[in-house]
Parts: sequence; structure tokens; C-alpha cells
Amino acid sequence: MSVHRDILYISHGGGPLPLLGDPGHREMVQHLRALAGQLPRPDALLVISAHWEAGVATVTSHPQPALIYDYYGFPPESYAITYPCPGEPVLAGKIAVALQQAGIRSRTDSTRGLDHGAFVPLKIMYPEADIPVVQLSLLSSLEAESHLAMGEALATLEHGRLLVLGSGFSFHNLRALLDTSAAGKRARNEAFEEWLLNTCASRNIAEAERRQRLVDWEQAPHARYCHPREEHLLPLHVCYGMAGKPSNGHISADIMDTRSGFYHWVGR
Repeated sequence: MSVHRDILYISHGGGPLPLLGDPGHREMVQHLRALAGQLPRPDALLVISAHWEAGVATVTSHPQPALIYDYYGFPPESYAITYPCPGEPVLAGKIAVALQQAGIRSRTDSTRGLDHGAFVPLKIMYPEADIPVVQLSLLSSLEAESHLAMGEALATLEHGRLLVLGSGFSFHNLRALLDTSAAGKRARNEAFEEWLLNTCASRNIAEAERRQRLVDWEQAPHARYCHPREEHLLPLHVCYGMAGKPSNGHISADIMDTRSGFYHWVGR
């Protein structure tokens, strides 16, 4: 069976800042625009955002999803951003069924909108907002194994040309992000990024070992410094679970004075 899709894990930056011309997000915006121009145009978008956790894997199914401005203390224009994309209830149903068939509890939600982990990068990549979008929650357990299993359950999902977007941040220590003088930040940041790059991209690692490394991600250098809470890393676990192989491409971007990673897998 041929599955036509691209899978991206991206570092989505800080709140709405990428849409406000913030210089600390310039590289991120450039890379997202370039990726959108290089990838085949998708028929639909599946976003796994760090900003939605649920007790049961949940998929948006509203035909015209609203936006959730889930950030605080930004300028008024941050709360007037629009992204009037259509939803895709049929795709949402397929995702819920695939998860259930793998023994993973799931449901659809016909009322929830898209959070900023979805609409901020999508507005940069596909500003016309004319591609249907569904969003899949993380699990509130935040277990690495469970998110790998979610991705594996969706490995054979078919829905035309699909772009899967794992929207997180490969470095997400908020205190360190906001403190440009944090002692040792860059060295610890870069050590974790090197581990992540080797784990996701090396062709000298067997898939069973690669998967186990992601399960045991807390053993990586400075893992809990870079991710005091793991919700911004777990979209990568879902992406790898779907791909089941080393990434086909990697981009390193400087975001808010930290090194951050983007990973691309083609099909499976």
C-alpha cells in the first residue's frame, strides 16, 4: 500500500511572535516558508500541537474550526489574527477509527478550534488558509511510549496527499528562553540538539534502538533542562511513530537565541 504524505516536526517559537515580525523568529519564518514552497501541496493537514492535551486522544471535527488565542500579554493585534481554513470531518473520523483499531481510546470533538501551535505556523506556510486542517491532541499522561504508539497506529492512514505537522519546540525551557544571559544555556541546548539529531537522523541506529532512545529521552544530555515539561517534544514522538525510519531531512534554526530543530520524513 502506498501512503502519500510528508511528516514534519517543527519548532514553532513563542506564541504569536512569529506573526508579529519578531527578529528572534526570522530564521524560523524563513524556513517554514521555504518548506511550504518545496513540499508537494497537501490535500489536507493533520497537526499535533504541544498546546492541547486530553485524557483520550481527541481529533477536531468541526467543518470550520475557530481559533483559540491561548497566549497572554501580547499586543491587541495578536487576538485579531485570522485563519479561516476548513476542517475535514472525514479525516478526523479516519484518525479516530485508526487509533481505536490499535487499542488506543479516541474521540472526535466537533466544537474545539485550532490553538496557536496550529494556526501560527500554518499562517506562515499556507497563508491562503484553503487547505483543510484537523488537529490531534496529545495525551495528558505525557508518556513517550503512548505517543510513539499513537503515531504507529496512524502509519497506514490514507487521505490523499497528507501533510502531518508535529508542532512543538525542540528547546522549551521558558525561563532560559526569556533570560538571554542564562549561564550555560547554549552549551546544554546544543548538547541536547546533537543527541536529538543523531537519534532522529542517523542511519547507523537500528529502528528498535531509535525507538527506545525516544522512549528514554530523559537520559539524553540535559534533557530535563531543555524540557522541564515534555509537551513540546512529544509531537516528535508521534511523527517518528508514523514514519518508523530515520528522518530524510533536518534544519537547524536559531529561535530566540536558542538552537532549535526541524525534522522531515517522507512517507513510510
